[in-house]
Amino acid sequence: MDVTILNYVQKHCHNRFTDVFFTSLSRMGNGGAVWFCFGFYLLLSFHQKQHALMLFFSIALAHLISQIIKPIIGRPRPFVAYPGKSLLIHTPGGYSCPSGHSATSFAAATVLCMAGRQFGIAAVILAFGIAFSRIFLFVHYPSDTLIGAGLGVLCAFFILFLYHI
Repeated sequence: MDVTILNYVQKHCHNRFTDVFFTSLSRMGNGGAVWFCFGFYLLLSFHQKQHALMLFFSIALAHLISQIIKPIIGRPRPFVAYPGKSLLIHTPGGYSCPSGHSATSFAAATVLCMAGRQFGIAAVILAFGIAFSRIFLFVHYPSDTLIGAGLGVLCAFFILFLYHI
């Protein structure tokens, strides 16, 4: 199923607009950049400082765990397993599963849902877009992004749990 979805996206979803759009979305997720912007915005809000801290810790935990798990699973990226396709971004190193972009994005989106509806809806849409961009760019399988998303949500709930102890 993974390869079928991946092949469908590669064959039917690319055009000049989507190539630029999804490359940009993916770059927004690099290093959690867009999520740190949300966090700094929350820091400026008197009533949201605790959410900003939870956001930062959730992103850090999701990133750390995904980097620990990747070599344990050891799944090659799609462009390694199916060579011959030129990538729209610089060739990422390391393994494919779980998607770190998805993990950090869904960790942040989960915390932002707790911060308020206005942030939550936008964050969830953005997280899905970033996760899909990784499939679109041929650097992750769909299951990598699903596992990353689940990991991110779990990390966020763990941080939220710790905060409320």
